[in-house]
Amino acid sequence: EEPPFASTCCGASWRMRLVAVVLISCVQVSFAWNSGVTAFSRPLPTISRGRISEIRPVLPLTSARHLGKLSCSMAESVEAATAPNKQKRNKLLAKPVGIGCAAPSAIISNKDMEDIVDTSDEWIVTRTGIGSRHILDGSETLRDLQVRAGKQALEDSGVAPEEIDLVLVATSSPEDMFGDAPYVAAAVGAKHAFAFDLTAACSGFLFGIVTAGQYLSSGGYRNALVIGADALSRWVDWDDRNSCVLFGDGAGAMVLSAVDDPEQSGLLGFQMHSDGSGYQCLKLPYAGETQEVGPKHKTLKGSYDPISMTGKDVYKFATREVPRVLEEALANADLKAEDVDWLLLHQANIRIMEVVAQRFGIPMDKVLRNLDKYGNTSAASIPLALAEAIQSGKVKKGDIIATAGFGAGLSWGATVMRWG
Repeated sequence: EEPPFASTCCGASWRMRLVAVVLISCVQVSFAWNSGVTAFSRPLPTISRGRISEIRPVLPLTSARHLGKLSCSMAESVEAATAPNKQKRNKLLAKPVGIGCAAPSAIISNKDMEDIVDTSDEWIVTRTGIGSRHILDGSETLRDLQVRAGKQALEDSGVAPEEIDLVLVATSSPEDMFGDAPYVAAAVGAKHAFAFDLTAACSGFLFGIVTAGQYLSSGGYRNALVIGADALSRWVDWDDRNSCVLFGDGAGAMVLSAVDDPEQSGLLGFQMHSDGSGYQCLKLPYAGETQEVGPKHKTLKGSYDPISMTGKDVYKFATREVPRVLEEALANADLKAEDVDWLLLHQANIRIMEVVAQRFGIPMDKVLRNLDKYGNTSAASIPLALAEAIQSGKVKKGDIIATAGFGAGLSWGATVMRWG
């Protein structure tokens, strides 16, 4: 049975009335606290529906009068606010405005790989699409690449370093286990920014721009620098021909700026997933050795095993989940495949790209790629490929780009962005 006040507001439900009472009471508590008035004579009890009519919040008289005037529109707003969250993941109040990239000067070609492991250029190209990879050889560091890419993106954006509020570095192979982002922020001149690292392997940059977009959408921040960078050449087994031919090093960066109108958004839709039950397919596991600490104790000395990957399982995972997540992101953006100008996938394997493009209904001439020159650069691969496509004039302002990242975790996600 509905409580007596159930019909007092344009026929709206008693649940809406209850929520309205509670919300307005909370507002009155806040007001009273700030004005030195005690709004409640006693706290509201925990009640069941059967006792709902017994609610008697003690409000100031003005509040009680206004409560009786609660309008239909407010009641409807209350009901909408308390309904299950069905808000789509779309139109973050941010857009990409600058891009940059950097790669080491040292290059190992497929021909060079023939002197390292039992392989051939034909075998590598046929199975992966990779022709060479850039490798950090000790003459420069991953931080050097991050800073170069970041400065290039800032210059491209026209945003001054002092105007950057957030620096986010997506990496699984930082120079410092405590994080690279604060160092990079200082090095590029973003002296007013807060900075942190994000670890999501090959999905890292994509997760990073969505994370930055959320900060910018909050209204508290105006500009963010997101960098994807990895040096997985440090972590491969150079005797394993199935994995050592795949990975290279590099960095890519993007500047995002806040917008005030959702119609100006450059992050049109997104979706992200992870599934830890599949982590064994692709991992870089801790492998600490026991060491004695004094006469009574033991601990583990920090070290890691090389990258371990089950290629067939990763291929099945990527070709199954990436088309799905692209469809989810497009649906969130209220777009279809035919609205997309370019498809940009994590640069892992040409066979994966071909299958995903086919299932997604995108011709290969609309698939952005530089896998042949850089190999799999993990979190750097998406911004590195996008930077080259923009700098060459291939991608133009206003183009719609469907982007998907996938990899260790397992993790995967997609964004639909409008460039510029």
